[in-house]
Amino acid sequence: MIKALNIAKSYRMGKAKLEVLRGVNFAVEKGQFAAIVGASGSGKSTLLHILGALDQPDSGVVYFENEPLNQFKRSRLNRYRNKTVGFVFQFYHLLDELTVLENVLAPAMASVGTIGWIRVKNKMTRRAKGLLEQFGLSERLVHKPYELSGGERQRTALARALINEPALLLADEPTGNLDSKTGHGILEVLSSLNRQGQTIIMVTHDERIAAGANRTIRLVDGKAVG
Repeated sequence: MIKALNIAKSYRMGKAKLEVLRGVNFAVEKGQFAAIVGASGSGKSTLLHILGALDQPDSGVVYFENEPLNQFKRSRLNRYRNKTVGFVFQFYHLLDELTVLENVLAPAMASVGTIGWIRVKNKMTRRAKGLLEQFGLSERLVHKPYELSGGERQRTALARALINEPALLLADEPTGNLDSKTGHGILEVLSSLNRQGQTIIMVTHDERIAAGANRTIRLVDGKAVG
């Protein structure tokens, strides 16, 4: 489904050049649940952002279903980020002024615009409520994010990531801000989604969490192993 070919990325820190990724190569097939692990600062999150087109490599190419992202026009890249890929982050990135239901619906609204939203509002609202019920949040629809526990916020973020039925789910340290028990609950949700056919790439520093995936890719000295 998605392939990284010779991905390199570096950053300037004053006069020094920090090489984070040094020719990363790997591919993830449809239906896999892959965990990317590595030491702090190894470039795990940077790589995930490049796969999701939130960042660009200095060199190398990401292919999605054999098409190179670097040849996508801006409008197609925007659709890729909004509909093809779903994102889950360590710190949730929910909007406190919106309810749980409104947060989940936000990507769907952004994908169709005001006029299009009128046409699909009822359908997408039913889907959002269904996802929230699946994640045990049916009693939290009108709550604001600051009224939720950490686990509830992350499950809300998962529902938001899935609202547009993405082909690929990218999860950046989805348990990193949670206690062990709650983090395991999020891993169980991800594993259940994968069993239903969802392709997932997850970044984690926790070997126990990585063990819940069916494949592990290690970043060592800026390159991928596994």
